[in-house]
Amino acid sequence: MSTDTAAPAVTRPAVAGRRKTKLGWNLIGLLVFVTLGFPVYWMVNTAFKPAKDAIDPDPHFFPSTFTLENFKRALEIADFWGPVTRSLAVSSVVVVIGIVVGMLAALAISRFAFRGRKIVIVGILAVQMVPLVAMIIPVFLMLNDLGQYDRLSGLIITYLTFILPFTVWTLRGFIVNIPKELEEAAQVDGCTRTGAFVRVVFPLLAPGMVATSVYGFIQAWNEYLYALMLMSQQNQTATVWLGNFITKNGTEYAPMMAGSTMMAVPIVILFLLVQRKMAAGLTAGAVKG
Repeated sequence: MSTDTAAPAVTRPAVAGRRKTKLGWNLIGLLVFVTLGFPVYWMVNTAFKPAKDAIDPDPHFFPSTFTLENFKRALEIADFWGPVTRSLAVSSVVVVIGIVVGMLAALAISRFAFRGRKIVIVGILAVQMVPLVAMIIPVFLMLNDLGQYDRLSGLIITYLTFILPFTVWTLRGFIVNIPKELEEAAQVDGCTRTGAFVRVVFPLLAPGMVATSVYGFIQAWNEYLYALMLMSQQNQTATVWLGNFITKNGTEYAPMMAGSTMMAVPIVILFLLVQRKMAAGLTAGAVKG
């Protein structure tokens, strides 16, 4: 007597319904992509337009004439490489310090039970809820007393105050998803706790560290308010440098968009270099049974 049962037949209405659902989700995804991508396209589009077309009351979605004069004007209006170099230095140092300290803090919160652990977690969340604008005056006074006003080191310390909590919280989520059984198995095979972390946890945590680093870099790179308040014009960062296009005669929109396009290049390059590491979930299926 056969125990095999026939698989239920899939009716045409069910197949059609699935196709409609898939089509609907694809349309929603396309709409989201167009909504998010249009400002970027318009920035690049305006950067290559003649200056007069950038302020045309009847805008065109495609430039009739391509020009590089806006990029030339952007490089001439003020020093460009100095602010970009300072922004790169500040963002890189903030990411390195933040990822090292954040990883150690996230590991302690995720793997060790200690008194006040929940208070620390709640404190990290509470710090992220405080608006940055509310801390400008205290930060300014503190840095002025420490002699760190108008210094890159002071700006780095300031950026760490809001990037480090995010780093800790994000890495904690990645570490929690790594099964403890992997570390225990490594320790049974003779590894120390540190060895188990370096050989087992760290490789699995690498994608999360890359994703967190990229987001932290973007945050530091795009920050404007503190860079404007804490740095002089001689030490301005790239985002503050864009303010040079606002003059007493008006705003030079086309050169400003050219400058913004050049500022976006480091972020695009960084993403292209690490895009393969951005995927999370390499720990899926690491432990079976």
